[in-house]
Amino acid sequence: MEDQACPRCKTTKYRNPSLKLLVNVCGHTLCESCVDLLFLKVQLYEDAAVEKEVDIRKRILRDFNKKEEDFATQREYDDYLEEVEDIIFNLSNNIDVVETNKRIEQYKRENKELIQKNKHKWGKKENELEELLEQEKLEQEEKRQEMAKLELELQKKKVQQKEALIDELMFSEGDAKSIVQTFASNVQATKEELKVAPKATGFSSGIKFSQQSSSGFLPVPKIEEGPKYKYVPISQDFEGPTPPNWTDLKSKGFLSNVRPTNDMDKASGFEVSVPCLRALQEAMSCLYHNPKTHRKEQVAETS
Repeated sequence: MEDQACPRCKTTKYRNPSLKLLVNVCGHTLCESCVDLLFLKVQLYEDAAVEKEVDIRKRILRDFNKKEEDFATQREYDDYLEEVEDIIFNLSNNIDVVETNKRIEQYKRENKELIQKNKHKWGKKENELEELLEQEKLEQEEKRQEMAKLELELQKKKVQQKEALIDELMFSEGDAKSIVQTFASNVQATKEELKVAPKATGFSSGIKFSQQSSSGFLPVPKIEEGPKYKYVPISQDFEGPTPPNWTDLKSKGFLSNVRPTNDMDKASGFEVSVPCLRALQEAMSCLYHNPKTHRKEQVAETS
């Protein structure tokens, strides 16, 4: 009896004793590894719902491949895009799946020729992108030729300077060390002359942004400046004695009977002078308050 073998990967029971063949409703057999390879794939996104939506979008857009130039008006094109998004949303969220599939099959029947035609047709945006990529290739080729030309000139200069150095050392009566130093300075000067400032590299798509501005950024809008801020101290009416300020707390002995701040308090941002000043302000507030005088002032303000 012949060994059992997978018709796809040709693995036999002899080479893999643990081979297990699975059969579908049609009677075709495949091993477990081939089944996993055919029907499963590596997950690209963390969310499985996103993975499902991306796969559905790819499958739908293979048939719904109309271009903007296939429509008479922009409104018709927008309605078509909205219909495509509705179909993708319904299939991704299991909403009216049967009716949605019927719409897809009806669209395929009605636009069979157009679907096949658009599969081999490039739209306006694809043509523009292709032109930009072609232009970028030409610019890169020109830059490569220019750099090769400069490199060739530099090599020729080096050979000429090397020959000149040898002749100078052979026939000149001067100091050899000074001749070598002069030669080195000449070589450096030649490199500086042939050095070309590198061109700014654009994006790989060839699209150049903000061509109107040499810096590549939009001009910063000029903001009208108003008058400079001037600090005005807040005037507070305590209706009592004037409480001490921050410097008076320590100089006048208000903190002498207060527990000093330890390291743990400082680490949390607590300072004993803050609650001490607050307590003094509350204690001195409204000590001179006279309800009758206050009532007369309110009546005078309202009248």
